[in-house]
Amino acid sequence: MKFFKEFKEFAVKGNMMDMAIGIIIGASFNKVIDVLVKKVLMPPLSLMTDGLKFQDRRFILRDKVTDAQGQLIADEVAIGYGELFETFLDFIIIGFTVFILVRFLNSLKNKAQDPKDKTVKTPKDIELLSHLTELMEEQNRLLKNRSSQEN
Repeated sequence: MKFFKEFKEFAVKGNMMDMAIGIIIGASFNKVIDVLVKKVLMPPLSLMTDGLKFQDRRFILRDKVTDAQGQLIADEVAIGYGELFETFLDFIIIGFTVFILVRFLNSLKNKAQDPKDKTVKTPKDIELLSHLTELMEEQNRLLKNRSSQEN
């Protein structure tokens, strides 16, 4: 029973929903990047390399073997480095895009956490801590002034 209670708390806190949304958006983003690489970036690259299709590029380790009637005896064995190149390009684009997105979100977060920046609403906890810090600094100044006057 405790297990189900913990699961309910986990789901209600939003962690599970945040994860699900992230996974769904990530899968969709992967499809967009896949199309971007295969249909937008690779055709001009192929054109610049005189019609070379990278997904077809491979090192053939063993040709396919057929008998006299044309029946396949053994499949071709090859290392598909062209597909690896496309996948690596996908990875670079996704990594760069995630870097730009995280950088943008961090700048928004930093703006929101600066209580002096009035262009963005500061979260209440940061605002209260900032006010508390100001009050403590003022109290320290008053105590210093009082102790210097007494001496």
